[in-house]
Amino acid sequence: MSNDIIIFGAGGRVGRAAVAEAVTRGHRVTAVVRDPAKYQDLGGDRVAVVQGDVTDPRSVAALAAGHGAALNASVRLDIGSEEYFTAAASALIAGLAEAGVRRLLTMGIATTLETAPGVRIMDGPEFPEAWRAFAQGHVAEYELLSTAGPDLDWLMVVPPLDLNADAESTGSYRTAVGTVLDGPGRISHADLAIAVLDEIETPRHSRVQLAVTTAAARKS
Repeated sequence: MSNDIIIFGAGGRVGRAAVAEAVTRGHRVTAVVRDPAKYQDLGGDRVAVVQGDVTDPRSVAALAAGHGAALNASVRLDIGSEEYFTAAASALIAGLAEAGVRRLLTMGIATTLETAPGVRIMDGPEFPEAWRAFAQGHVAEYELLSTAGPDLDWLMVVPPLDLNADAESTGSYRTAVGTVLDGPGRISHADLAIAVLDEIETPRHSRVQLAVTTAAARKS
């Protein structure tokens, strides 16, 4: 498998952390953004900053060719959540297949995780409607990815509600499939990037929501 990784939405906080972690591990990265002129600080010996559109299968296919894995860390707040995330999922399914890239990780949102069998955070009666509408975009994305054929080895990585830019990096994390994790509901961007790169380098989960949170503090 190629050592190259393509990251859509590389200019955001999660995308930047993933780029940095990938470079630290010796990968070459194609950092896809909408306007490369705004993100030249991302570039370097092992990072190529390029313009692309994750909702366009032709753009995905052209940029992803020759890469071993893809990460979608992109988000748009100027259009509907469901419209955007389903368009991205559809383009990634088609474009990565054309490019011959089998491994895809995409970022989810904690409000879609279950607190009990069949009960998600977003299902609570007091959950804000505006947040529910945004969360529904990731639900629709997950459902669309679930229709992809066996050639696409995809995974939705879901950080906790407190994805904290200022949280201290611990270098470790805990995971659960589809459910909220007990304990600290926060993680740093750096630790989230470690979890993402671990799953790219050594895939352990496929076609599920993988909740990720910081490792529990050790008892003294």
